[in-house]
Amino acid sequence: DGARRRGAPAGGSLSISHGLDQLPAHAMELCAKKHPPEEERRVKANAREYNEKFQYASNCIKTSKYNIITFLPINLFEQFQEVANTYFLFLLILQLIPQISSLSWFTTIVPLVLVLTITAVKDATDDYFRHKSDNQVNSRQSQVLINGILQQEQWMHVRVGDIIKLENNQFVAADLLLLSSSEPHGLCYIETAELDGETNMKVRQAIPVTSELSDTSKLAHFDGEVICEPPNNKLDKFSGTLYWKESKHPLSNQNMLLRGCVLRNTEWCFGLVIFAGPDTKLMQNSGRTKFKRTSIDRLMNTLVLWIFGFLVCMGVILAIGNSIWEYEVGACFQIYLPWDEAVDSAFFSGFLSFWSYIIILNTVVPISLYVSVEVIRLGHSYFINWDKKMYCAKRCTPAEARTTTLNEELGQVEYIFSDKTGTLTQNIMIFNKCSIDGKSYGDVYDLEGHRVEVTESTPKVDFSYNPLRDSKFSFYDVNLVESVRRDDPPTHKFFRLLALCHTVMPEEKKEGTLVYQAQSPDEGALVTAARNFGFVFRARTPETITVVEMGETVVYKLLAILDFDNVRKRMSVIVQSPKGELTLYCKGADTIVYNLLHPSCGPLKEKTTEHLEEFAGEGLRTLVVAYKDLDEAYFEGWRRRHHEASTALVEREEKLAQLYEEIEADLMEGPGSSGEHRSLLGQDP
Repeated sequence: DGARRRGAPAGGSLSISHGLDQLPAHAMELCAKKHPPEEERRVKANAREYNEKFQYASNCIKTSKYNIITFLPINLFEQFQEVANTYFLFLLILQLIPQISSLSWFTTIVPLVLVLTITAVKDATDDYFRHKSDNQVNSRQSQVLINGILQQEQWMHVRVGDIIKLENNQFVAADLLLLSSSEPHGLCYIETAELDGETNMKVRQAIPVTSELSDTSKLAHFDGEVICEPPNNKLDKFSGTLYWKESKHPLSNQNMLLRGCVLRNTEWCFGLVIFAGPDTKLMQNSGRTKFKRTSIDRLMNTLVLWIFGFLVCMGVILAIGNSIWEYEVGACFQIYLPWDEAVDSAFFSGFLSFWSYIIILNTVVPISLYVSVEVIRLGHSYFINWDKKMYCAKRCTPAEARTTTLNEELGQVEYIFSDKTGTLTQNIMIFNKCSIDGKSYGDVYDLEGHRVEVTESTPKVDFSYNPLRDSKFSFYDVNLVESVRRDDPPTHKFFRLLALCHTVMPEEKKEGTLVYQAQSPDEGALVTAARNFGFVFRARTPETITVVEMGETVVYKLLAILDFDNVRKRMSVIVQSPKGELTLYCKGADTIVYNLLHPSCGPLKEKTTEHLEEFAGEGLRTLVVAYKDLDEAYFEGWRRRHHEASTALVEREEKLAQLYEEIEADLMEGPGSSGEHRSLLGQDP
């Protein structure tokens, strides 16, 4: 898995062994075994016999195309997809017929066999490396809890229902349900670059009921059962329920560690294998290794068809000429040039001559062109490997062409569509401007009231009064700081929302030094801004969020998180202040949040829209934030319905979405909106 890169051809990088013959026979059987389709998956911890009756896939992967038995038939079938190869096979059959053969069959079979052999060797070499990579991946070691003892097992021997221990910087062996970790509250950090190309850390958290299972003796007695969705390729979604100790607990994607991820900044963690091998989301996305033809292959096939058509035309003309000559003149020379015994007319003589001319003129079809193209492809793949400009000095990694047709495949790319700038460059977000209660902040004006362009010489706002500030943060409009320091309620509510409504995890390196681990640079920029303006997000547990507001520590109860997704395009949290006040804080895309606002927000909405258009016109990325005070009795009823929906096995997402829509209705646009500057620096390797 470690070699996989987003955009690499399926099977071209996630591969393989020191040869197929080096995999044990039972491992080959596990990789090749077919498994029945599932409607739901049931997994019981520490119960291999129970799980084996469902015939779940093993953790052995296979990304190669051939084996020793299937290589010859499959490869020949693929090669005869080339029109020229089919043509010369047809020509060889014609040359075996004595009545029409004017050349020895040897003149055709030698170049045909040569071309087929060269191509087969190339394909076999490519697949050998897939087998080699498969074997390397399948033979990786993992710590598996068996009979209460951690034992070293190869990845291909890991089974669904096993409990695995991962250590820092290790690849995740299978799709795991996170049970516990070395971090407080069952947190762990992962890098998902192999799955989605994102290099920033992501946070995963064990559910509270299992987060205390931190030693092998407790884990050995863990007998919870998970009922969840069947294997699928949705990387950002997971729904399931854990049944343990006569209670059920909802599971989501935040509790899962997917195969291909790397554990970071976490000493160790334990996980329960839910999906293994081909059932993992990584392998579900890779698909089967397919036979692909490049545009040059298709062009050559077209040219060969045209050339063959020209050859047929010449054969027809010459055959007609032969028939006319035999009918008009050849009959007079029967004594010297007698017909063969099978020939009884001038027409039949012309018919046989047609096939003879096809054989004689066969060199019109350039079979050597295919050999030349294969040699050129091989040379181009080496040029890519040797290219110094594609060498990543930071990782000491050269470019590696895993298929000889890579250059042609890249040459076919005409457009690149990307909704994430960070896919191709480093993506750094900086809090730049904001609109609070209809007033815009972020611009700098001179003494005469004219707007001044911000440069390196522009004086920055002094945040020295805040001991918990981030020294790297820069802002230039002193009016916003003055608004915060004079306790302006809308401004305080704005930054309180930014400090509470997010999924960021704080990490304290040393006393007073905070580092935020954000799943997206957007969240990191907003939380950092709130931190500098006096609302410092300090700590998080599954039940609380701690914020230092203008020097005073305030602990909020975290009652619910309404997750962001590509459909909702917003995120909300419901918290309770120390005074008992229930508040829903929401942030998201302007078009979405505007539809949820209370009708009384009309005038403020218009003013905020003007500021948003101004921000967007300057190239800033914008979002809108809003809030809603909740009635305690209503919330308790909503909370019960939310728990029922979150543990439902059928239509869970639809039920949750309906509840989210209900409680997010009639928001108040009191806080305002913000604009972030996207800074593109350098290039990702």
